[in-house]
Amino acid sequence: MSTSSLRRAIARLMLATGVLLLPATAYAADGAFAIDDVEVGKPGECKIESWASAATNHDFTAVTSPACVVKLGIPVELGAQLQRSRGDGVWGTSGTLKAKTNLIPVENHPFGLGISGGSTWDLITGAHTGGFINVPVTFQIQEKLRINVNGGWLYDNAAKIHYLTWGAGFEWNFVKPLTLIGEVYGQAGRLSAVGEDKAPAPNSIRDPRTQIGLRVTPQDNVDLDLIWGHNITGENAQWLTLGVNLRF
Repeated sequence: MSTSSLRRAIARLMLATGVLLLPATAYAADGAFAIDDVEVGKPGECKIESWASAATNHDFTAVTSPACVVKLGIPVELGAQLQRSRGDGVWGTSGTLKAKTNLIPVENHPFGLGISGGSTWDLITGAHTGGFINVPVTFQIQEKLRINVNGGWLYDNAAKIHYLTWGAGFEWNFVKPLTLIGEVYGQAGRLSAVGEDKAPAPNSIRDPRTQIGLRVTPQDNVDLDLIWGHNITGENAQWLTLGVNLRF
């Protein structure tokens, strides 16, 4: 396999695992943040979250993600995500179907507990690229400060690898209308070979990923996000993200 072909194969693998570990796996502090909280809205409530991210290595991601809460015995948030990404010059388009529910509300307990899951497809080839299950735990430390801890499972169908996913983050509403949000997250599992010469994928796929950002909430149903990130899709680059979240 030539060097250029090997680079393209590595890029496709990193794009696939990066897509799965992006906030398709979380409803999170909402928007482009990856760490989930336990919150689910009331039946009939909907939202649309959209963001665009650019990296120092010229990778790019644009996402839009609508979701609504329905009553299925208990409130369940059902959502979809459409994503267009470029990694090392390789473009990809993916779609994700996902669901989330709350098991223990944080308002009446020392901690809250939820569960979410979903599946992702390559919309160009039609191939099923993977799935995930995530269990968020939320601790309300103070009225304006909460801590979220996540653990879960991620399956990369292209590489046939199971990963353990982990993460933690905080949301600090230090002054209205501003919230500081930070997080670290990642995945643990073996590295796969990506070519005939059995060269392993870069270890950065398993390295921690970090984001910190400022959220402006000019009114209750609108968020504007500015986020700095590192290694977001496992490529060891710096990222800048702009996002808008709408609730109705």
